[in-house]
Amino acid sequence: MWGVRLLLLSDIHANNVALQAVLADAEKRKYDQVMHLGDAVGYGPHPREVLETLRDIDAVCIMGNHDQMMLELDSGVREYKESVVAAALKWQMGRLTERDLKWMRTWRDGIDDPDVGARYRHGTPTSLDDYMDSVTAAREAFQQWQGRIGFVGHTHTPAVYATLNAPVGEWIKEQKLSDGGTYMIPPAARVILNPGSVGQPRDGNPDASYSVFDTTRHSFEIFRVPYNIQRTQDAIMEAGLPQVLAARLAIGK
Repeated sequence: MWGVRLLLLSDIHANNVALQAVLADAEKRKYDQVMHLGDAVGYGPHPREVLETLRDIDAVCIMGNHDQMMLELDSGVREYKESVVAAALKWQMGRLTERDLKWMRTWRDGIDDPDVGARYRHGTPTSLDDYMDSVTAAREAFQQWQGRIGFVGHTHTPAVYATLNAPVGEWIKEQKLSDGGTYMIPPAARVILNPGSVGQPRDGNPDASYSVFDTTRHSFEIFRVPYNIQRTQDAIMEAGLPQVLAARLAIGK
């Protein structure tokens, strides 16, 4: 197969200021296809703008837990219970059009891509909701899933989990990439790769995070991009959303 450069985004969480900063930075890197690994909505002040942007760049979007919750609240499958998460989703639903919601309903809970030889899913290769946040979680995922390359989001932390093509349990490594950097996939390894969060990083680095995966070089590059956090914070406060959603952006937690 010819080489493809994938722009991998995840967990934008309705933060369009961060998304625009990431796209401006990514333009310099050159890419062929955009994959969004879930949670376009939730928490932030710009749900409609983020969905418009994702449509404009022809992103392939998969379902995240916040996207799913919003659709369940909208359809009445989920009962509304007061919480920070639910308050943000309820406010955002009032900003979205039926066209937006209809598009979100087409998003799938995971995609297998035979061309790249990869699986895209929000939580782990085998779950929408579980977190790929430890060697233990990685061991379980590698046991349940036999693929070679998995792309996930959900933890809001850029990281790589790798195991050799050998009985699982012998060798699993975790590498955090909070400051950015390049990971070259070893020929005999199976990997689960997380580009971190565009709109709400949680690794102590408040800069937006994204990655580019090059199928020819088998390289996974993480980039961190500063953006105008104050603008997003002001928009959160103007919307009357919970204050904690603004505060946490400045500390990347």
